[in-house]
Amino acid sequence: MKHGSFRVACFFVLAAFLAFSAFGDENTVVLESIVLESFDGDSEYEWRLDASRFATKTDEDTFPKMAYAEAWPVAVFGNNREGKDLRSLGIWGKFDRRGYNWIDFYPVARDSGDDAEPVEIPIPGRIQIMDLWVWGSNFNYYLEAYIRDYLGVVHTIYMGSVSHEGWKNMRVPIPNNIPQARRFLPKLESLTFVKFRLWTTPAEQVDNFYIYFDQFKILTDTFESLFDGDALTDPEFIQKTWNSN
Repeated sequence: MKHGSFRVACFFVLAAFLAFSAFGDENTVVLESIVLESFDGDSEYEWRLDASRFATKTDEDTFPKMAYAEAWPVAVFGNNREGKDLRSLGIWGKFDRRGYNWIDFYPVARDSGDDAEPVEIPIPGRIQIMDLWVWGSNFNYYLEAYIRDYLGVVHTIYMGSVSHEGWKNMRVPIPNNIPQARRFLPKLESLTFVKFRLWTTPAEQVDNFYIYFDQFKILTDTFESLFDGDALTDPEFIQKTWNSN
């Protein structure tokens, strides 16, 4: 009986070890903070605006307007004593009617012209937190982010209310129900960033407002286990091998 009990105990220890080995990737985390867009004009993207139907249009002006403003959160960069060329993305908005109006701001390829199509920013690793600095002027509006998974589904991430005064760091976790991996190789299936959307609310005035954005960052898990033959999952290898003909 004693020998039998020992064999059973060994079996369960071995089974637990194999289970841990099989799913070890899910338990190992290497977190990195990565800036996806600084808005300083030094990335491969430019930003464009789109708005809902009641955005103000006159013979002289069309709203919303966008500018790269010489402004930044002092909590991040101090008073810019080093002379860095810092910018933030500013939006000047006006609508003719109150309600659920919206303004989208989205990336396009740099120097791609006035009629450039939107592009999506690749998000490396398995993103856990999305992070953006927002300057608000106490209007009761709120902000959303849109991200696309590998199946093509676009998910809406509620960033929060922007009814605050001055710069504020807005950080939100990414829901676990958004797929960022699959069971088959290659397992990692990264997300892409689509756009931000600013919403007004029906009880708030909308005839004149300003808002600024800076330091769009993510906290992401970049760990991937190595195994014999892992290079065969590299997209460049697959492209070279299977599309060369």
